[in-house]
Amino acid sequence: MSERYAVIGHPIAHSQSPLIHGLFARATGQDMCYEAIDGGAEPGGFARALAAFRASGGQGVNVTLPFKLDALAAADEASDDALLAGAANALRFDGARVQAQNFDGIGLVRDLEHNLCLPLAGRRVLLLGAGGAARGALLPLARAGAGRIVIANRTAAKARALVRDLAVHLPPACTLDGGGLDELRQGDAFDVVINATSASLGHDAPTVSASAFAAGALAYDMVYGKGLTPFLKQAQAAGCTRLADGAGMLVEQAAEAFAWWRGVRPDTRAVLARLAVPLI
Repeated sequence: MSERYAVIGHPIAHSQSPLIHGLFARATGQDMCYEAIDGGAEPGGFARALAAFRASGGQGVNVTLPFKLDALAAADEASDDALLAGAANALRFDGARVQAQNFDGIGLVRDLEHNLCLPLAGRRVLLLGAGGAARGALLPLARAGAGRIVIANRTAAKARALVRDLAVHLPPACTLDGGGLDELRQGDAFDVVINATSASLGHDAPTVSASAFAAGALAYDMVYGKGLTPFLKQAQAAGCTRLADGAGMLVEQAAEAFAWWRGVRPDTRAVLARLAVPLI
């Protein structure tokens, strides 16, 4: 009988995870099935959905919005990445115990360095937003060798709080600063500008000066499947020619979870090609 996995979120009908993991399973010869579960909007919905899936023989789950905090709270043990991010996007059931991981930042770094051929060593990175997505990305970016990371958020205090929380965990070679979007210094340019806000989902974008994009910079929007998002249009108008959405991050974090569950890491190229949306 096939081993069972799932993704839990709300809403969940749009999720590409069943397609991704189905393709991974076929490519690696794994006997498993994967489904999408809606945790609902009611309080306690995630806990109930998780308990029911475990009781039915489930082996592990991916977790998407809005339940990543609930996923960490449900775990008996968690990786450092999950603890420092304050959220989990993958759970594995080991007997009566629940183990938690956060692969979002790892997936981002893998996409940048492997798929987009952008080594991060010594790079200047501007991270827009100070919520869970930014928090999950920060330490993997620093561990990959980024020389400087600046967090810019509409609410400056939230960016500074994130710096206070995580600066002590960064490698010594990486400097970290944070503040408001309006506090970015004119002429302060970055090699990678990452939109870690959800603004693109609402057809909006954090306002960034054209000077923030260094010559040859990459503009990266964590939102995927939306084509040329408002943030990417803004970057393009500023003269930035290297543009990417978050499809690669989605696929690479899924591959990390798959390897954690099944012990084999799938090749991601065919799945990336399947999900790619032209940035036009």
